[in-house]
Amino acid sequence: MTLEYSSGHERLRLEPWGQDAIRVRVAPGRIDDSTPGALIAPGPALSAATSVDGIGLVNGKIRAEVSADGLVSFSRSDDSRELLSEQKAHFWWPGPRLFSANGNGHYRIEQRFQAYDGEKLYGLGQHLHGRFDQKGLVIDLVQRNAEVSVPFLVSSRGYGFLWNSPAIGRVELAGNGTRWVADSARQLDYWVTAGDSPAEILSHYADATGHPPPLPSWASGFWQSKLRYRTQDELLTVAREYHHRGVPVAVIVSDFFHWEYLGDWCFHAGEWPDPAAMVSELESMGTKLMVSVWPSVSPLSANYQPMAERGLLVSNEQGPELLTTWPERDVNAFIGAAFYDSTNADARDYIWGQVKKNYYDLGVRVFWLDACEPEMKPACPASLRFATGPGLEVANLYPREHVRAFYEGLVGCGEEEVLVLCRSAWSGSQRYGAAVWSGDIPSSFESLRVQVRAGLNMAMSGIPWWGTDIGGFSAGDPEDPGFRELLVRWFQYGAFSPLFRLHGDRLPNTDMGAAMTGGPNEIWSFGEDNYTVLRDYILLRERLRPYIGVHAKQTSRTGLPFMRPLLVEFPQDQACWEVDDEFMFGPDLLVAPVLAQGAKERSVYLPAGAQWANGWTGEPVPSGTTITARAPLEQIPLFLRDGARLPLSDV
Repeated sequence: MTLEYSSGHERLRLEPWGQDAIRVRVAPGRIDDSTPGALIAPGPALSAATSVDGIGLVNGKIRAEVSADGLVSFSRSDDSRELLSEQKAHFWWPGPRLFSANGNGHYRIEQRFQAYDGEKLYGLGQHLHGRFDQKGLVIDLVQRNAEVSVPFLVSSRGYGFLWNSPAIGRVELAGNGTRWVADSARQLDYWVTAGDSPAEILSHYADATGHPPPLPSWASGFWQSKLRYRTQDELLTVAREYHHRGVPVAVIVSDFFHWEYLGDWCFHAGEWPDPAAMVSELESMGTKLMVSVWPSVSPLSANYQPMAERGLLVSNEQGPELLTTWPERDVNAFIGAAFYDSTNADARDYIWGQVKKNYYDLGVRVFWLDACEPEMKPACPASLRFATGPGLEVANLYPREHVRAFYEGLVGCGEEEVLVLCRSAWSGSQRYGAAVWSGDIPSSFESLRVQVRAGLNMAMSGIPWWGTDIGGFSAGDPEDPGFRELLVRWFQYGAFSPLFRLHGDRLPNTDMGAAMTGGPNEIWSFGEDNYTVLRDYILLRERLRPYIGVHAKQTSRTGLPFMRPLLVEFPQDQACWEVDDEFMFGPDLLVAPVLAQGAKERSVYLPAGAQWANGWTGEPVPSGTTITARAPLEQIPLFLRDGARLPLSDV
């Protein structure tokens, strides 16, 4: 059952969409069911009621009401408490919605809502502003390196909100109102759900946009990477050294430029002469090979011409389809490169066919989708055309459809455990096994502090598997004592992140090109004393893998993140809504990373409603209060909840 309202040419439709949730669509003329979005399934039956000043729809805990002049408001169906209400921009014109014609049936669309004193807002993907609560910020809705656009918010008022449009735009979370903007789209589309807790809201969101598949058993271990191992022999030498030292490595990485030309999607025969034998040897050591796959296609690649002829590349409305520049082997300049169109099912089949033939059939099962925003130079979505529509309307969809190609390809080959590392994501990426890392970030304590809050917001955006380049990506001198301290602190944080991955372009590095590499980035590269600390955290992570496995299944089933802001586990403790530098690692372990250079202690808030013990000593500590925790360089503050027993010590 749906509710429809008409005023002049405007058509407004409300319908139930999942438990305790309602979808709203508005268009000048007619509602178009073909526009792309994140929602995957309609929800349970709807009950209707009529009030004296409008029409109301009830779906479980949420009620939506349309006033006589077309404003939509949302409230709790049990106690009529207002959750969210549309707001007019002006008493005469415009109202809460504005459609400004762009031509060809597309509009610049604005949607306004009221602002509420004291409201806190979390989610929206991953950004570099360094804030957890995003109230008061303006956020661009666009995909960039280290900026992941997932247009979903969780409010402290008890609702979740999805802007169900992959259009380029922005959201303004101002004190005098909230405004969502799509620069060009055919209609307005959003979804609102009510819940008794953030956990319930996140669960409803997963039901509506897709649950993540279970975390593969291999993925919870330590991942070794650097920019970059240039040859098969170089990579195997590092893997053998870890094995010789008795340090388990779950994944090791063959980074970019392992190919002949960009878009060949295969190993360079001279530098990687026997990939199948390499994969087999790594498997004998308990290590998986992960291979970097880019969505860009050089004209020198064997795949460029057939893809161009079949219309499988992203097209450029104002010129050739060469949308970035790239250095190639034996070419003394950067040349233009194209991107395959991930929104085209035939293009997804084509790239998976190449990947299967040249990687999967050689034993590779783990893939790294780098630069999948996609990273175009210059970034000009207004000039792009995808199979799904014009760039301004659909560009944010690209990373989700890209990971879909690999998920569906792997599942189609019979794989039951799928996880794909991605640099970007959109709403629904989680249902295709996307694991996101935070991109090319600086190597500094300030950057580490930003990452902690970015990770918490990704957790609140329905993307449960996330991590960072431990130590930061850009620079970092392995011989510098200051960087070594940063690396240790970041490594400790990484050991309690969903993805535990060491990566970076260390000094001394080289210029961009097929021969490039960076300085050493293995755990023995940062001094003997630090090596012992890093090794011990890898072994600690190994001991925690059974715990991770158990609760990762809960993440798949419920949609709850594994790295949980305190407010998810303790919503009744109002202080937890302010804490932005601690988190729960699963339900039983509170983690308080050290985020300042030279720090040997830090303040830690321990939520009310639980009993806490120091994870290292077993000593009880008071709840509902802030304590000062010891944090020598070799130790990250950890606290166990309600008598939980985890093997934090090797004793």
